[in-house]
Amino acid sequence: MQIRKIIPNTITSMNLVCGIVGVVLALGGNIPCAFFMMLLAAVADFFDGLAARALNAYSDIGKELDSLCDNVSFGVLPALMMASILAGRYGWSNPVSWTPLLISVFSALRLAKFNIDTRQSMSFIGLPTPACAMICGSLCHVAAVAPDSFLAGICSSVWFIPALSVILSALLVCELPMFSMKFHKGDGLGIDRIVFLACVPVAIAATIIFGWPWSATVFTIFIAYIAINTVKAFSR
Repeated sequence: MQIRKIIPNTITSMNLVCGIVGVVLALGGNIPCAFFMMLLAAVADFFDGLAARALNAYSDIGKELDSLCDNVSFGVLPALMMASILAGRYGWSNPVSWTPLLISVFSALRLAKFNIDTRQSMSFIGLPTPACAMICGSLCHVAAVAPDSFLAGICSSVWFIPALSVILSALLVCELPMFSMKFHKGDGLGIDRIVFLACVPVAIAATIIFGWPWSATVFTIFIAYIAINTVKAFSR
């Protein structure tokens, strides 16, 4: 086997390694480090596709491996992080603490759907699993490092995280069109991408002004991503 064909799959496997380590950390209650591992998994997820395109090393096994790794790093890991936040307040014996695990199930459905859906070659139908994971992971990070913040306060309620888990699960498998954050050859910016890019500095500025943890910027950006795509879909 040619080395160039192994490189993308090796990078994809690093995504899985980061996800597994993140799961262990989340179960141990180390949410900040678990989120850091999720971010590293996202970096690997970005570069495996980049390497495959640069080396012309596409393969069916690479596509399937990518989905399996993504389900751990962006499905199981964020679900366990949110469940861990709830369990820290209500205990694992409370059924409420298990609600976020829905995200791991619907992430698997989302990834399976993506692999056979020819409509999603340039954009997405439904919320991408990495975007869902970033919302969950950043929210948990804020709750862990800034327990007195507004976001941590709403996370402490018995209904917010379960409700968010249900909403995100529905978004993962819904028919809502969403633009890709990756630019392809011939792509134009489009009004949706322009608005999204404009939201990034606003989110950064708000984080600095209000003294929020840096992860609040990630949370705000991906909430904006959902909002922009939703408004665009319903304004057609």
